[in-house]
Amino acid sequence: MRVLIVEDEVKITQALKFLFSKQKIDVDIANDGEEGLLLSKKDIYDVIVLDIMLPGVNGIDILKNIRNSGNKTPVIMLTAKDTVDDKVFGLETGADDYLVKPFATKELIARVKALSRRKSTEFIGEIYEFEDVKYDVKNYMLYVDNTEYKVPLKEAMLMEMLIKKPKQVFTREQIIDRIWGLESDILESNIEIYVHHLRRRLENTNAKIETVRGVGYMLKEK
Repeated sequence: MRVLIVEDEVKITQALKFLFSKQKIDVDIANDGEEGLLLSKKDIYDVIVLDIMLPGVNGIDILKNIRNSGNKTPVIMLTAKDTVDDKVFGLETGADDYLVKPFATKELIARVKALSRRKSTEFIGEIYEFEDVKYDVKNYMLYVDNTEYKVPLKEAMLMEMLIKKPKQVFTREQIIDRIWGLESDILESNIEIYVHHLRRRLENTNAKIETVRGVGYMLKEK
């Protein structure tokens, strides 16, 4: 699981990152609204924990941007306010959950895990289609013409990224971050191996993986 925490209190974020890591949950931190907005646009997170009161860009505006872009990543809002109106406003803006400060860390971790499970169940049995290609996210099955392929894990993760958002360019950094994690020592050239395998599977289809020179890759029609 990969979580983004947008919170301006450094001591809180450092403590949360440590505690989440003990649960084997990868965490990225943003301590201001502008950085949080930038990271949220990556669309690589399973859950986003978002404080409302932030320097630069506030949490509500970040949430609006996330939802307006079509990003459905589950979001937990953090706030020092505990009024019904604040909760309703946050939820109506697109938040999935709401936690009032001060909160118990165990409760936050439990809610993050619950939202992550909710996200994964949305795609059970769901098949994405682009041109004449179909991909079953849950079972890692790629359907091309009358042939089906059981796709290896990392290749499957790449295929899922591309087919969920065809015609969108994914940078090499985004791909590494999602599949291996930015702290891994994987080389960018290794991505080409997985791209090559997927291209071979798509050879006789109307879809192709195009290299955007100096940037990354995108799935588009031939």
